[in-house]
Amino acid sequence: MTDSRRRRGRRKGLAAVSALVGGVLVLSACSSDDGDKSSAGGGKESQNQVDEAAAKKTSEADIKIAPKDGSDNAGINNAAKVRVSKGSLTDVTMTTDDGTAVEGQIAADKKSWKPSAQLDRAKTYKITATAVDSEGRKAHENAKFTTVSPKNSFIGNFTPEDGSTVGVGMPVSINFDKAITNKKDVQSHIKVSSSSGQEVVGHWFGDNRLDFRPEDYWKGNSTVTLKLALDGVEGADGVTGVQQKTVQFKIGRNQVSVVDAKTKQMKVMRDGKVIKTIPISAGSPENKTYEGQMVISEKFKETRMDGATVGFTDGDGKGEYDIKDVPHAMRLSQSGTFIHGNYWGAKSIFGGANTSHGCVGLQDAKGANDKSTPGAWFYDNSMIGDVVDVRNTGDKTIQPDNGFNGWVMDWAQWKAGSAV
Repeated sequence: MTDSRRRRGRRKGLAAVSALVGGVLVLSACSSDDGDKSSAGGGKESQNQVDEAAAKKTSEADIKIAPKDGSDNAGINNAAKVRVSKGSLTDVTMTTDDGTAVEGQIAADKKSWKPSAQLDRAKTYKITATAVDSEGRKAHENAKFTTVSPKNSFIGNFTPEDGSTVGVGMPVSINFDKAITNKKDVQSHIKVSSSSGQEVVGHWFGDNRLDFRPEDYWKGNSTVTLKLALDGVEGADGVTGVQQKTVQFKIGRNQVSVVDAKTKQMKVMRDGKVIKTIPISAGSPENKTYEGQMVISEKFKETRMDGATVGFTDGDGKGEYDIKDVPHAMRLSQSGTFIHGNYWGAKSIFGGANTSHGCVGLQDAKGANDKSTPGAWFYDNSMIGDVVDVRNTGDKTIQPDNGFNGWVMDWAQWKAGSAV
């Protein structure tokens, strides 16, 4: 026998040894140099037997991870989840890209898993899941995805706050941090309802603000519920929502105060009955107070009022007034209309003359600590959301979006601003 034949014989011998050591996987992958099918363990028939044996050892558990591996712009509320069919989940691990663990919980039936809290925007996450089928055979699945970035997402900043109690005039107001062009789809994923059964309709003020209100003031002592289901909703091209939230707030007693600039009196009405009449001083003939139904949006026991901030300046550009301790001030408009205490004016002006730069003034004391003054009484007996209805000033009606003053629109006008 020549050296070359001895070498070929040695290679065939080594192949046979490898087949014995490596088992069926080697038999299915290798054959002899000379194409002898008998040395491969039976050819095609043996290959089918091997495939069938391997299939019997594969778990039937089918794991699905969402979002899909490699996804970006994933939602931060409902997007991440793991489900299994024909099996039960035994372990799910979720981490950020830097290895920080994310808490989650497998459902009681062991068919699903989801994270316990909202995810962060613009962050990469990894999910590893294991499940077993009825025979105890394991299945594994992995996915990696990135959540939507702030640039490609929008949120709505809403008022009133969850759990708060407000007056009957307080609308649900949502200010979006991105301009919304797909108004119909966005509005259709926001629901506002009242325990009173009142119909509630949304109205758009431009592309960033959406307010909700009923035809008449909210019913006193009712409960209002806001549901935001915006996660994954497209607000504009390439910009999706990320909010999934339910908010509830209470409506307090019905209090509406009517300011009459002609008589210079304010009648405070609670549940339709006058509980107090207070002398006032409204805007002067040169600086008339807006007319219309205005809603108290902020309260300050004391605050600074500088005329320069609202356009009242002298020849040097300084404010015509700058009072650093205005008592019992309550905002009625975003442009600077307040109803507030006044300690610097003579007592005779209250009920006698309109002298302000456009605000409604009530007699008060410096320091805001004298509870006996009309300014203190009205402050203590008012809440955010109460209505102050200003009449007979001779000025124009306030714009509905200058504060929370949509009540100056009739119901037909309000409904015309809805996108759904």
